Amino acid sequence: MTEKKGSRIAKIAEPFVCGGTAATFASIVIHPMDLAKVRMQLYGQLNPGKPVPNFPTLLSSMIKNDGIASIYKGVDAAIGRQLVYGTARIGLHRAISDKMMEMNDGKPISFIMKTLSGMASGSIAVCIGTPFDIALVRLQSDSMAPEAERKNYNNVFDALKRTTSEEGVGALYKGLAPNILRGMAMNVGMLACYDQAKEVVAKILNDPMEKGPALSTQIGASCVAGFTAALFSIPFDLIKSRLMAMKKDPVTGKLPYSGVTDCAIKIFKNEGVKGFFSGFSAYYGRCAPHAMIILLSIESITQGYRSALGLK
Repeated sequence: MTEKKGSRIAKIAEPFVCGGTAATFASIVIHPMDLAKVRMQLYGQLNPGKPVPNFPTLLSSMIKNDGIASIYKGVDAAIGRQLVYGTARIGLHRAISDKMMEMNDGKPISFIMKTLSGMASGSIAVCIGTPFDIALVRLQSDSMAPEAERKNYNNVFDALKRTTSEEGVGALYKGLAPNILRGMAMNVGMLACYDQAKEVVAKILNDPMEKGPALSTQIGASCVAGFTAALFSIPFDLIKSRLMAMKKDPVTGKLPYSGVTDCAIKIFKNEGVKGFFSGFSAYYGRCAPHAMIILLSIESITQGYRSALGLK
């Protein structure tokens, strides 16, 4: 009885453990690109009228001025975020999708149902993980501020503690609305589209997927998911980054944006439609590898997890 109960718990925990592990591993690998992406998104706000440098230029400049360690600034916050947010969004999506499939007599569910699963799991995960997202953006953007205005955070916990003490608990949830929209868009673009693309690619490659998708199927589907994840979510990610990084003007005492709508309007007025896709090269360079690493590694991690715990 105890053994069966343990197996049942392990099975329930499987999508969360495997999803969180894959997401954390992927974030460590692509952290420099994520750092460059945030800096490119904030560049237009901090340097109005100046052309945004590409991410190889940004990274090489950081390494030259501050050393190789500078491109991993905030990696502890990224790890903390993925242990919470990544675990929740991937685990919940897989758990919800599996339940939907079970209710559908074991048959594949429609793309609409996959989309609803992605939106629900993405929004819930964001509500849990936003404080770590705030800490990550603050750590990544702090060195871009004038020297007199820098906070010089020591680590993720220092950023969380000081943000709470200086600005209140509410500051940990700045940008929650666009972050929820981004999380929903990201999950639909990455997880729902991956599930759908996997079925389409498998048919094209005549992959029966009896013991899971073949490597060629995984690669093809993850390439599609990497692109759709970036395309769907970048406008919300940009708004989220700007709201999370904003600080009061030292002269007027006012914040640059009053909310999501005001931020979107000002971006459109000052930077045009292209402004919403500022940093797309770095964002895609971050999103596509991140999605592919997660989606490719999660299959192997899941197999290893099942083998280690004797699960079918």
